[in-house]
Amino acid sequence: MAGRHFLQIPGPTPVPDRLQRAMHRQMEDHRSSAFPAFTRSILSRLPQVVHQTKGEAFVFPATGSAMWEAALVNTVNPGARLLAPRFGQFSHLFIQTARNLGYQVDVLEEPWGEAANAAHIEAALMADTTHQIQGVLLVHNETATGVTCNVADVRAAMDRAGHPALLFVDGVSSIASLDFQFDAWGVDCAITGSQKGFMLPAGLGMLFASEKALARVDSCTTPRAYFDLRAMRTNNAQGYFPSTPALSLLYGLDEALTMLLDEGMDNVAARHKRLARGVRAAVKAWGLRECAKRPEIASDSLTAIVVPEGIDARTVIEIAFTRYDIALGSGLSEVAGKVFRIGHLGDMNALTLAGALAGVEMALLDAGVPITLGSGVGAALAEWRVQA
Repeated sequence: MAGRHFLQIPGPTPVPDRLQRAMHRQMEDHRSSAFPAFTRSILSRLPQVVHQTKGEAFVFPATGSAMWEAALVNTVNPGARLLAPRFGQFSHLFIQTARNLGYQVDVLEEPWGEAANAAHIEAALMADTTHQIQGVLLVHNETATGVTCNVADVRAAMDRAGHPALLFVDGVSSIASLDFQFDAWGVDCAITGSQKGFMLPAGLGMLFASEKALARVDSCTTPRAYFDLRAMRTNNAQGYFPSTPALSLLYGLDEALTMLLDEGMDNVAARHKRLARGVRAAVKAWGLRECAKRPEIASDSLTAIVVPEGIDARTVIEIAFTRYDIALGSGLSEVAGKVFRIGHLGDMNALTLAGALAGVEMALLDAGVPITLGSGVGAALAEWRVQA
């Protein structure tokens, strides 16, 4: 099909030409005396993306999901108790990963479309008077439902409970797109991957660890091998990695950091907020509703849209893909067939997103959803012009 393909899933996101060029290079000796300067270029700047000034950042040839495991096995002892709100597919998978590793997870069930409830977390921690719970697992931005949690509120709840548990935050679809204040929010381990806000192919997992989390690495008795932060810290201190790094992706990450930090992380977050407002205006103009149950928790990196009764969201997605060359995110698990998702994160601007919304409108109408062509696009454009 002529023209460009619109990749509007919540990740992987489109890779800018600039990053493709940065990755297109010959392999080199990752043990050479020249390599540490490159490693330090990445590791010294990566914390700036999440406003981290204490602790360390790590990069593995892996994915964001792998960083769930890396964070846990380096800081939580075998069989320990954890606490986690479950309010979407990725919070569910975070819990399953912990359970597969042998941890006991106390689950706080929340409705899909809602965010984690800080009061429920506080009550559960207050009840744990002997401090058996070693960590709280929180998904910052639930990609399945388009909901963003207030991490600062969760940390405040933990502090009010006077509980020493670590705070583990999945930031896969938020870091490098939404505001993320590692230090100010009191995060102990933040987890992300390369394929969303960093605008790269999948293949790099990034883990940000606080001093409190790092203090547990040496004493933690959970078996670990590939994800052992002890070996990673020793090698990183010398400018190297304990195993062969994903060189092409690292060159892309180095350039992505330049792009993000040149724009400024506050501006990156503001751009995503502006784009999200336009998409929300479009949804309202179509007469549809978001999966997020309250405006204040709606995500700025993606929007999950509920289709009317009698319409299968998978039909909308298939029509969009086959007729209009646009890929939309599908509904997962409990919302399968009920929602479709529009990703608006990474290498994105208003004109790109306007084209995507036009494709969505045609697919909706073809699928039998009674909307007026141009209504959503017009509403988005009006929103973006007001904010310009």
